[in-house]
Amino acid sequence: MQPVAERAILEFRGILVPASFAEFARHRAARLALDLTALEETQTGARYALAGPADLLDAFEMALSLGPADCLVLDVVRLGNAGETG
Repeated sequence: MQPVAERAILEFRGILVPASFAEFARHRAARLALDLTALEETQTGARYALAGPADLLDAFEMALSLGPADCLVLDVVRLGNAGETG
């Protein structure tokens, strides 16, 4: 039995290098086999729509909150299926 896919929107705020952060996000999503759609990527934040098992969404959130080295993530906001922050 496969884990149930969950959907979430993750918003990362901070001081970002958009190209670097985007590459890092795509690489981590691919390693975790998550469906990723970039919604916004700027110098002050990035938003991604994701789908996959809940534990892997958590792993993605943790990985992106720590890196890449040339970006500083100050805050993460997670919107779940119902649009609630969590």
